Amino acid sequence: MATTHDGTLSAPDAAVTDPARSVPPIGLGTRIGYGSGAIANGIKNAAFTTYLLFFYSQIIGVPAGVVSAAVALTLLVDAVADPLLGRWSDRTRSRWGRRHPFIYGAALPTALFFLLAWFPPAGMSDLQTGIWIFVTASLTRMSISAFEISTSAMTPELTEDYRERTRLFGLRWWFGYAGTYGFTTLCLLTFFAATPEFPRGQLNPAGYPGFAIAGALTIFAAILICGIATHNRIPYLRQAEVRTERTSLIGHLREMGSALKNRAFLAIFGFGVLKYSAIGLYSATTLFFLTYLYQLNAAQVAILTIDSLVAATIAAPLAPVMSAWIGKRASSMLFAVVGVSIGLTPLFLAYNGWFFAPGHPLLVPTLFAIGALYGAMVAISLINTSSMLADVVEDSALKTGRHEAGTFFAASSFMQQCSTAVGIFLAGRLLIWADFPAKPAPGQVSEEAIRSLVIHYIPCSIGLWSLGALFLLFYPITKAKHEANVAALRAREAEARAVEMDNSALLGPAR
Repeated sequence: MATTHDGTLSAPDAAVTDPARSVPPIGLGTRIGYGSGAIANGIKNAAFTTYLLFFYSQIIGVPAGVVSAAVALTLLVDAVADPLLGRWSDRTRSRWGRRHPFIYGAALPTALFFLLAWFPPAGMSDLQTGIWIFVTASLTRMSISAFEISTSAMTPELTEDYRERTRLFGLRWWFGYAGTYGFTTLCLLTFFAATPEFPRGQLNPAGYPGFAIAGALTIFAAILICGIATHNRIPYLRQAEVRTERTSLIGHLREMGSALKNRAFLAIFGFGVLKYSAIGLYSATTLFFLTYLYQLNAAQVAILTIDSLVAATIAAPLAPVMSAWIGKRASSMLFAVVGVSIGLTPLFLAYNGWFFAPGHPLLVPTLFAIGALYGAMVAISLINTSSMLADVVEDSALKTGRHEAGTFFAASSFMQQCSTAVGIFLAGRLLIWADFPAKPAPGQVSEEAIRSLVIHYIPCSIGLWSLGALFLLFYPITKAKHEANVAALRAREAEARAVEMDNSALLGPAR
């Protein structure tokens, strides 16, 4: 039985796991399969945040303002689609549970729409190309949101343990980084390898079709592997409660609103929107800095991409240690602000003429070391914040009587989509303010334009991260509070089961 917000009993909740029932531990194959699903979102993020603006503005020749505005408008679609997908996932009942139908159903559409985004029809005007970007990006993001929301919502259902959740999210973030940076590294060394005509292979138009096809196929495979690997956990996942009456639209909105007004959630949401926007801004501009400020070729860019994999490998085991040592909230705030400050150092030094000049033998190694350190600190913050959101599920359930992980992780999906929409929009604005040319000829990008881009970027980036971190001051859930929430929910569910058994005995046939 499930309880409502006023403490009364509702229809039986098939998801409440009976403590007497033996639940097998999560096997290594299931863990790896679950984590590897994040490769799909990692590839989408890398392609859309780092390469989409670069491809359309520097290769196709569409003004950066048109591209950034088209991508920014997709945020309006996400604002409607993500909460509906999360709510739909929470309420779905099927023989495959409430998460796996969305996982399997997302594989083919995500891969197809992702592929179409990189093949705009020839002969279109800038406005028509902007519409093409908006439509294909929106459909890609909605499709992958169905997958990402459902898989993320499984985490609080896989384990209630405070630290174990951080480990699972650490694994998931590592695979996400592998998708983002491992895939792009391979592409830079293959599809964007230097040629006599294009010594900086990222400017070679012929490399992008292979890049898009490889991305689509890998996304499709990663989603299916995640679904198949976690299929054996379906009997042990929390299922949707049985409802005897249909819920009206107003009722759905009211229930979603009562969950999303949770104070802990609002703190994470405020931080999330700003931090992911900052991440999107970084991703959308970094290829411009590497290409024009540091004047690196594709092989050197590939080397610097590996530093993020090093960062994720460091962060995954350290994140649960830091959460146990100083708490999830403190580690999320500290590592975010300090890490980003370190990451901005090369740009600040280069702007003032104090950094290694292009071609210096120490340039790439120094950027690699700083990138690995900065990336590891930011990754620890991201992992612990994701784990914090999982803890919100029980905090909300104690107040509302409903386990709505899908609703909360729909908001998380929306936050991450901000990294593409808001980040690319801000990058487009910075490029316009810097008077950066579209599809420039060799040597056409002036030093003044590059310096202007740097000086606009630094305060924008650190400002987003610092302001976002302040929101976490309002996050109230500690380890002790989480454990108390879990214990209270178990007691409530045990009481509901006891009442159900008593009622069944009283109403049973006479013997």
